[in-house]
Order: sequence, then C-alpha cells, then structure tokens
Amino acid sequence: MVKHMIIWTLKEEIDKEAVKAEIKRDLEGLVGKIDGLLSMKILTEGFEGSAGDLMMDSAFESRAALDAYQAHPAHQAIAGGLVRPNVTSRASFDYEV
Repeated sequence: MVKHMIIWTLKEEIDKEAVKAEIKRDLEGLVGKIDGLLSMKILTEGFEGSAGDLMMDSAFESRAALDAYQAHPAHQAIAGGLVRPNVTSRASFDYEV
C-alpha cells in the first residue's frame, strides 16, 4: 500500500471555508471511481500553527495506482479546476506501508 499526503495553503483572498468544503467533497468523492484508490480523507480543521490550511491523507493499492490517479481525468479536473487556482503552496509526501 502507498500513502499520499498533501498539505495545501490557500490564497488569502478567497472564501477559505467554502473552498475547503468543495475540495473535501470533490476529492473524497473520487473513492470508488478510480481503480486502486483505497481511501481519501481531507482534513480541514487543523490546529492553529499548522503548516497549511488543509491536508489530504490518501491510500493507494500500489505506486502504479498512485501514478494512474495522478493522470486520471477526474483527478485532473479537480486539481486543475478547483485546487490549483486557490492554492499558494503545496507540500507532499509519499511512502510505502
């Protein structure tokens, strides 16, 4: 199994709560729609002083499944249409369990 974690910092000028809710809904909605995506949890309420505004904690069957997810049109639509336009920074960490 492969874990894929991302922390995003959102732009200041947006409605952060609305964008967090949309990102959570859309990314968590990919479970069951992309082969090899085992779980997806978007955390939107970190402690003050956290490194970002929201975090993705996802699991995949394999590295190949993660690679397929990255290229999948459903993921690309969310990443390009919702996430990237609202984000100022992104940090990721992938590892095998």
